[in-house]
Amino acid sequence: MKNREIQSNLQAGAVQPAPATRYRTKLFKVLAVGVLLLITSTAIAQNGLAVVTVSPGSNGSQTYTVTLQILMLMTALSLLPAALIMMTSFTRVIIVLAILRQALGTAQTPSNQILIGLALFLSLFIMSPVFEQAYQDGLKPYMDEQIGSEQALEKAAVPFRKFMLDQTREADLLMFTRISGKSTLPSRDEVPFSLLLPSFVTSELKTAFQIGFLIFLPFLVIDLVVASVLMAMGMMMLSPMIISLPFKLMLFVLVDGWSLIMGTLASSFYL
Repeated sequence: MKNREIQSNLQAGAVQPAPATRYRTKLFKVLAVGVLLLITSTAIAQNGLAVVTVSPGSNGSQTYTVTLQILMLMTALSLLPAALIMMTSFTRVIIVLAILRQALGTAQTPSNQILIGLALFLSLFIMSPVFEQAYQDGLKPYMDEQIGSEQALEKAAVPFRKFMLDQTREADLLMFTRISGKSTLPSRDEVPFSLLLPSFVTSELKTAFQIGFLIFLPFLVIDLVVASVLMAMGMMMLSPMIISLPFKLMLFVLVDGWSLIMGTLASSFYL
């Protein structure tokens, strides 16, 4: 009788599997993946291919095997979302679009997915000259086996460094230089990424909020006018946001707001 009750509870979802059973299942999966990797590496080694090898060059350089290069590439790809946010125009664009939505008072319209997609593709448009130069100077010669991986990385970083320096305020660079304990600001070609990256992000946040402030002002005026009119008419129980929303949408459509916003954001990077 008890076995039937336990079986019926399991079918109904009232009784969950024991923690020990879940741990054994996870351990089995981890062991299976480990055994699969071990079999794969053994098969590669039996075919005469080294899995992980670092070969020193004649001039002091080091050459890594393809397996190790793929491992390093996959590790770098895990940092790609952070690099996309912090080293491109994405931060400025998404903040301005979020402030615009709040100024319009349309709650979740456009949705977060639409804003992120719009910011992503606009960032690709803005960064296309930088990506093209990085491909021509670093990635293409590396794929043609003309330069090594370290040289390709250095050459590909040059256009990104130039883009970030052009958008970074000198005051922010001086601030982070002072915080790091350095007495003088290095030249543009010698600024390390440890200083350039936080300075660039800080400057982007400042610029994004400045643009957002200018966008917010006309919609704030409409809210103030509508609230004053409603208070003068004694309609204190009626929300001013409901009345002002159609007027803000009408103003935004009449001035072709989306074209103005996109054009302003694209031209603000001076590319």
